[in-house]
Amino acid sequence: MEDLLQVGAILDTHGLRGEVKVFPTTDDASRYDDLTEVELQKKDGSFLHLEVERVRYFKNLVIVKFKHYDNINDIEQYKKCNLYVTREHAVELEENEYFVADLIGLTAKSDEGETLGTLTDVLTTGANDVYVIKTPENDELLVPAIHDCVQEVNIEGGYVTLHLLPGLRELNKKD
Repeated sequence: MEDLLQVGAILDTHGLRGEVKVFPTTDDASRYDDLTEVELQKKDGSFLHLEVERVRYFKNLVIVKFKHYDNINDIEQYKKCNLYVTREHAVELEENEYFVADLIGLTAKSDEGETLGTLTDVLTTGANDVYVIKTPENDELLVPAIHDCVQEVNIEGGYVTLHLLPGLRELNKKD
């Protein structure tokens, strides 16, 4: 289980007073309203703890100002760096909600007992998420993350149980 959860990526600076444009990697950008601190992963892989001074929104981006970074020269070095929060600062999940970081790597099993492969990604679409399963044959199986398909998610046990709707395997076949 990951200790840090990614909430965004710094795309560029914004203006001259130390603000940055952040692409939010969370399903609800308004979570930045309550964000007080983040962990920035520098290009060398080390982490820097930053306090959030203020946020505002512009189109699909979040404009963030960090405390003690008051001009473009202070913050420019962090372009293209990722932002994380610790689990204790993460949003509270509702029932049957999971962090993508916790789903990645789970063994995917069918409700008939077949091992389907490993959950390697979660695609976000307009209607619902889609689980990407890497099969033992090195193919991909795309399964909609809907109640009819997802029977059980067991993070502690390391698996997800899926019901494959009729025709789903055929839809995933490459010609």
